Amino acid sequence: MTEDEEPDLVGGQDGAMRCWWAAGTPLLERYHDTEWGRGRRDETTLFERLSLEAFQAGLSWRIVLERRDALKEAFCGFEPEAVARFTQQDVERLVVDRRIIRNRAKIVAIVENARLLVRLHDRGVHLHGRTEAAIDQAPEDRCAPPPRRRRDVPTTTRTSILLASDLRRRGWRFIGPTTAYAYLQATGWVDDHLVGCHARTR
Repeated sequence: MTEDEEPDLVGGQDGAMRCWWAAGTPLLERYHDTEWGRGRRDETTLFERLSLEAFQAGLSWRIVLERRDALKEAFCGFEPEAVARFTQQDVERLVVDRRIIRNRAKIVAIVENARLLVRLHDRGVHLHGRTEAAIDQAPEDRCAPPPRRRRDVPTTTRTSILLASDLRRRGWRFIGPTTAYAYLQATGWVDDHLVGCHARTR
């Protein structure tokens, strides 16, 4: 079966129709139904989502979700100020922690990003504000019709390109247009639940 032949909406045991990627495990279904595309916009949540998207690079989202609780514990709930205080000893401790995704480059990037974010906060710059600025610069993205099939869901948009460029220019690591778009989806800046998905109609 090719991707075009696979269903775009999948029915769960509860009878609800969901986006194709949410099928398979209760963990994916729960994340799809209660978090993905929902807008919590505090800085800690935004930093967590950007960090999780960085950890996801090259892996499946299911793996990230399975290790999310351990990652949150290891990174102090992704509180930027706490992570910014991590030392080299903390990095070495995390690299051998089998509960998490043990990628040294990603771990170091999260610590460096936290330090950068704290410095930006000191200058009055916040992830929330930078995200809104990118959205404001690409009003055409807000006019896109709601996706009906998986092929209608983009991997990048002008908004995500602008946001990734802005953050990279400020020193952010492990951020590109695709990661930035996944962050926009996860945090509800865009709603990419397919038409017919029960989570879109709520």
